[in-house]
Amino acid sequence: MQTNLSAEFKKTAQGNEAEAILRSCVHCGFCTATCPTYQLLGDELDGPRGRIYLIKEVLEGKAPTDKTRTHLDRCLTCRNCESTCPSGVQYGKLVDIGRDIVERKTAVTHPRPLMERMKRTALKEGLNSPLFAPAMRIGKLMRPLVPAALRGKVPQSRPIGVIPAAQNFAADARKVILLEGCVQPAMMPTISAATQRILAKLNVQCIIAPKVGCCGAIRFHMNDQEGGRDDMRRVIDAWWPLIERGDIEAIVMNASGCGATVKEYAHALQHDAQYAEKAKRISAMTQDVSEFIAPQVAKLAPHIKSNAKVAFHPPCTLQHGQQIKGVTETILRECGIALTPITDSHLCCGSAGAYSVLNPEIATKLRDQKLGHALSAKPDMIASANIGCITHLQSGTATPVRHWLEILDELCA
Repeated sequence: MQTNLSAEFKKTAQGNEAEAILRSCVHCGFCTATCPTYQLLGDELDGPRGRIYLIKEVLEGKAPTDKTRTHLDRCLTCRNCESTCPSGVQYGKLVDIGRDIVERKTAVTHPRPLMERMKRTALKEGLNSPLFAPAMRIGKLMRPLVPAALRGKVPQSRPIGVIPAAQNFAADARKVILLEGCVQPAMMPTISAATQRILAKLNVQCIIAPKVGCCGAIRFHMNDQEGGRDDMRRVIDAWWPLIERGDIEAIVMNASGCGATVKEYAHALQHDAQYAEKAKRISAMTQDVSEFIAPQVAKLAPHIKSNAKVAFHPPCTLQHGQQIKGVTETILRECGIALTPITDSHLCCGSAGAYSVLNPEIATKLRDQKLGHALSAKPDMIASANIGCITHLQSGTATPVRHWLEILDELCA
C-alpha cells in the first residue's frame, strides 16, 4: 500500500512503525472474512481493511472525526485478521498507534460525551483500584439484588481449596513466577489456586510477587498507553529481584490476555532506555501455562480421572495474539477429557477486555453466537483460558464455564 505521511508523523517512531505496517498491506480483503465486527455489521469500515484506510488517512494529514473514533472503538482487537493475513500485516500494533493518535486529536476537536468519558475512566481506574476487591466481595454477597445488566459481571463464589505452601515443596522444586493480575484474584481466585495445585503435581512452585497488580493491558487498550506503560514498569520492578536471583525458570500466565500483553513488553518499552532490556528479558521468559505444561503432560495425565465432555473456547489472545493453537486441547485430550467441537472456534466471543461493557450490543450478539456453537454438542461444561471470556460466556448460559485448569484440578484423583 502506498503511503505519504504528513510532516507531523514523518521520521517519528510511531510514523515509521505505522508506515512499515501499512506498506505490508496489499488490501486483498482476506481479513474481512474472519473479522467478527465486519461479519456482524457488514460495514467495510468495521473491518480491518477499512480501519487500516482510516488510520492511513489520519497519518497522511486528514483530521479524524467521531466516525473515525467509533469505527476504531468497535474493533475487538481480537487479531483474527493477523492469523488470516497472507502478508503478515501487524494489525494489532497498527490499531494501537491509530487509536492513540485519534484519541489525542479528537479529545480537542471532538471530545467524547461526558457519560462516555466517565464510564471509560471508571473502568480504567476502577479495575486497577485496591477498592475493586472489596467492591467485588460486596457484589458477590448482594448478587441476587444486582441489576441484571451487571449480574453477569459478578461471578458466583466457589471454594478456593488448599493452596500448596512453600514448605511443602522438595528442595529440588522448580520455581516459576505466577501473575495473579488485577481482577482475577477478586473475581475468580479459584483459577490461581487451581494453577498452583496443578503445577505442584509437577514439582513446580509458583512465586507470586506482592503488589504487582495489572499487567498494563487495561489502560493500554483503553487508549491510555503511557499509563499502561507505567503499569508495565511497575510489574517489571516487582519481578526483577526474583529474576536476578536466578532460580526462576519461567513467568507463567493463566490469563491469556495478560500473557499476550506481557509477551509484548519488549515492543511496548523498546524506546525506554531504563526498561528496554529488562522488558526484553521478561517477554522472553513469559509462557502461557499451556506452553509450560505441554512438555510435561505425561506426568500430569495419571492424576486426572474423567470421562467429562468439554467444549474448549480458545481466547483470541491465545490463538491470535500469542499464536498458540491446539496446545491446550492436546493437554485436555491426553488427560482423558472428551472435547466436543465448536464451529467457528476462531471467532471472538465478544468479551475483549472492557469491550463487553463499552459495546454491549455487539458483545452480546457475539457471545450468543459463540454459545450456540459451543452448546450444540451438549457438553458437560465449557472451558476457556481467560477470565474475561469465562465471565462473559457464563453470563449467557447455565452450563458451567470454567478455566481449563480448574477443570483438571476438580478431576484430579
